[in-house]
Amino acid sequence: MSTPGPAAARLLGRGPRQPDGLSCGAACLVVAEALANEAYAARLADGGADRFSAEVLAMHRRATGPVDVAGRLQAPWTRMLGTPPWAVARQLTARRGRPHRTRLVPPWARARTRAVDTIRAAAATDPVPLFVGSRLLPRHVVLVLDADLMTYDPATGRIATLDADELVAGRVAGLGWPVPWAWVGPARR
Repeated sequence: MSTPGPAAARLLGRGPRQPDGLSCGAACLVVAEALANEAYAARLADGGADRFSAEVLAMHRRATGPVDVAGRLQAPWTRMLGTPPWAVARQLTARRGRPHRTRLVPPWARARTRAVDTIRAAAATDPVPLFVGSRLLPRHVVLVLDADLMTYDPATGRIATLDADELVAGRVAGLGWPVPWAWVGPARR
């Protein structure tokens, strides 16, 4: 990812947090849009925490509703279960103008190493939503900002760098949820 514009940097510097326990995916989508759209980032940064929260909740409704951002019908999803990966992919596809898709992160070390390498390559040009969770379920979404695995965590509003070896081992420290499950990035051509 390129260096964020001044408004996006100001927004991230304020540590924007998701407004509830269910909107981490929507918060990642809002931050991803702010990184790509400086005018949008300025509106969010100038509006403070209330504007960010309102936009995250609106994004959550859009991403899980019966109609996607492009006006196409989609299977609605209960917001009580968060934002599903396919809704994140649809939102990014519509906003970026190129197809995005969900990819699973396999539990085997060699395959997970390849997945982490692919995430890093994708994050070099676009933010990458990464679904993490327990050993049994995905529970949280963070946004990988660059190839060095610098990551925005909407639960805390903090930016921190993930350790690639911990990610491969499925024991990511500092997120509360150590196991990578899936990620959303541009479809391969």
